Amino acid sequence: MGRLRWNPWAGTLAVASAALAAGSGPAWAADWYFYVQNDSRSAITRLEVKQKGGSWGRFDLDGGIAAGQKVRIDWDASTNNQDCKQSIRATFADGSSSDPTKFDFCADLDTPIVFSD
Repeated sequence: MGRLRWNPWAGTLAVASAALAAGSGPAWAADWYFYVQNDSRSAITRLEVKQKGGSWGRFDLDGGIAAGQKVRIDWDASTNNQDCKQSIRATFADGSSSDPTKFDFCADLDTPIVFSD
């Protein structure tokens, strides 16, 4: 399983650990993460999140998330003070995209966000 992190300054995802802030208060580095599981038949080539009223922030998945793969994504401390509830969407190698889904990134950190066909 890979470990990736959000880097909003570069607009990319890099290997390392980091943090996300709870909407109700600040979080500390390495406290906030989530899992993505790709149950589709196509690799995930783009993963994006967005706060309410904000713009989409793109993760660079460095080759993507292969079909059948599960990865842990750790939030960077620079995302502190963001809302817990954000929208997430995926784009696949076959050109299809998932519908944006609202997700609480502060709750149940170990249950993966599953993308499927």
